[in-house]
Amino acid sequence: MKKHIQIFDTTLRDGEQVPGCKLNPIEKLKIAKQLEVMGVDVIEAGFPISSPGDFHSVAMISRELREPTICALSRAVESDIKTAAEALMYSNKPRIHTGIGTSEQHIKYKFNSTPDKIIERAVAAVKYAKTYVNDVEFYAEDAGRTDNAYLAKVIEAVIKAGATVVNIPDTTGYCLPQEYGQKIAYLKENVTGIHNVVISAHCHNDLGLATANSIAGIENGIEQIECTLNGIGERAGNTSLEEVVMVIKQKYPEAYYTSINTKMLNPISRMVSESMSMPVQPNKAIVGDNAFAHSSGIHQDGVIKSRNNYEIINPKDVGVDQSKIVLTARSGRAALAFRAKEVGYDLTKDDLDMVYKNFIDLADRQKEVNDTDLSVMLNQVMALA
Repeated sequence: MKKHIQIFDTTLRDGEQVPGCKLNPIEKLKIAKQLEVMGVDVIEAGFPISSPGDFHSVAMISRELREPTICALSRAVESDIKTAAEALMYSNKPRIHTGIGTSEQHIKYKFNSTPDKIIERAVAAVKYAKTYVNDVEFYAEDAGRTDNAYLAKVIEAVIKAGATVVNIPDTTGYCLPQEYGQKIAYLKENVTGIHNVVISAHCHNDLGLATANSIAGIENGIEQIECTLNGIGERAGNTSLEEVVMVIKQKYPEAYYTSINTKMLNPISRMVSESMSMPVQPNKAIVGDNAFAHSSGIHQDGVIKSRNNYEIINPKDVGVDQSKIVLTARSGRAALAFRAKEVGYDLTKDDLDMVYKNFIDLADRQKEVNDTDLSVMLNQVMALA
């Protein structure tokens, strides 16, 4: 039986922490509604105590959305938790997400505390959150650098206190996939009660391994992936929603599934990019402008003959109309004939031989030959034939 991997979207919280990407409550609600339609299981709508605007955003999303769980972040501080609960008051499925740092680095240099006191604070936070909502997620911040034996003690304690979801964040993007997978496996084997809760992965991309670590987590028992659209987030970003969803769909179709309508990935990616004024790098996997674009003559010829020669994903599956054959100085005759036909010229072999040299001369003078350039050139050359 296939296992459902829940998608926890934190674009509106962790993603919004990118400098210059602040959203107003109306923009947040617009994106949240699209996340709901796309099939996201959990939406982390914000950090209510951080500002009146964030509180209002969480409250508005809680009122408007009915299908997904709406989650609000808090520290292991009573005022944070109380404010989160107030913002979630009208949610159909509220969740408070509270937690504290568990690595030696955080315990000593962030909290000036001790391991035992950290566990006390973690347990107290979960118990207090449970007085407001049934669904409480606990995050062990910097779990990626936390000793596994101590991490197991923390997780077991918060489960006993009533946590329904335990989040194992690789907050600094420190882990290699094997390390992160082994950490999850260790917890599964050594924490009493862990089989009764959802285990969540929240991986950052400091070493470019966020998606790989999330997949390693799934292979070892993770049931929820915390991610953002376009992989935005603190520093180098978070696990990319579109990447992890498509990895599951392409590589594990018999073992796992998500509830995401993948045909919405490209449109919602563009909405987030425009709303946050955060461009998507052209070579970004799945949603970048070049994800389904081909400019090399060898690749173009292969794709024209059969898309599967160079594409492992059908662009329509992620909301892209079709692959792009981009005309450059590296393009061959097959690509030129293909694009010429698209603008109304069905070239014979002799026509193609005649046109090709002019095309290469033009392509050498500019980076790309667009439809207008191509039409003008073809008109001029064919008129002289």
